[in-house]
Amino acid sequence: MSSLYKSALQARISKLPHPDTVAPFNEEDEESEAADSIGMLPPGGGLGPPAMQPREPNPHFAPISAAGFFQEAAQVAVPSRALDVRIYHTPAPASDGTVMVCHHGAGYSGLSFACFAKEVAALSNGECGAMAFDARRHGKTTSTDGKDDDLSIGVLVEDFIELLKTVFPDPAQAPTLLLVGHSMGGSVVTQACPTLQEAKYRIAGVAVLDVVEGSAIDALPHMNSLLNARPDGFDSVEEAVEWHVSTNTIHNANSARVSIPAIFKHVEDGYPPYQWRTPLRSTAPYWLSWFQGLSNKFLAARTARILILAGTDRLDKELMIGQMQGKFQQVVVPGVGHMLHEDDPTRIAEIMVEFWKRNERVIVGVKKVGER
Repeated sequence: MSSLYKSALQARISKLPHPDTVAPFNEEDEESEAADSIGMLPPGGGLGPPAMQPREPNPHFAPISAAGFFQEAAQVAVPSRALDVRIYHTPAPASDGTVMVCHHGAGYSGLSFACFAKEVAALSNGECGAMAFDARRHGKTTSTDGKDDDLSIGVLVEDFIELLKTVFPDPAQAPTLLLVGHSMGGSVVTQACPTLQEAKYRIAGVAVLDVVEGSAIDALPHMNSLLNARPDGFDSVEEAVEWHVSTNTIHNANSARVSIPAIFKHVEDGYPPYQWRTPLRSTAPYWLSWFQGLSNKFLAARTARILILAGTDRLDKELMIGQMQGKFQQVVVPGVGHMLHEDDPTRIAEIMVEFWKRNERVIVGVKKVGER
């Protein structure tokens, strides 16, 4: 059973600038980031302001600055896509090093990889960098032409490719890239891989986190039940973080305190005052495009491949055959939910650093893991 499908069932039950402008983090920037958030349905069902005063924010769920997790934050202008993209980056120490480039899932932001990025740096002894970013209509990424409604897979893939070409304009001088994608992001990085290789970028591998085409598509009819159980907003950022932890949407409170503030926006005189930056119901027209054909494209990628799942997810037929043929590495991580890279960032980083070490320095002509 897929994590998305299990989440839907649980919800029903619970309802009985340019790279040159890169600058270090500063607290003023993080305060503004913490102020951009949203929240939870009031007891009355969301038809109006609650009769009672909102409770005081719980300091145990107060936002944590991302400054300790990435070395840099920047807004990168991508004119070809009419986007001003927010990136979080810990560079590789050497020009010929490797950077794990991470694409978040729908509704989240690049900061969902914050704890993971810190663990990668520690476990690789600083030899492997990490970069995460906010996709269009997510986090601090903004449109420069006001036309960013389209979240179809083709648009997201082009955004990803053009961002990497902007950040690393010369493939010969660029670090080796290891593409990591969670859920929707797994489909994006998988489909972007061949184009990046054609452009002469070195790709060390593709990692897909907790998404299988068959089970993801099977879960789509249940998504409305999941979304119906979500609050429309919250009275404070702390309340938004607490909701994600108390509902086990994210098991790791420290990670939630870093990542969740970025997925909310503050609406002056709005009710609730903190609202989802990317309401998932608005993305429904694109759900099928995100996952359809993913298994075939993943198996066809001409690089090392790894699929990391939360619990014993069911592989679809194509992946089952591919696994029996040794075309990719599969790891099942117990005790985590759909946000596995936030729930247990240390374990996911261990898996990815081991995968990187095994595949990054492979001599040309020697087969990598997952290649026949």
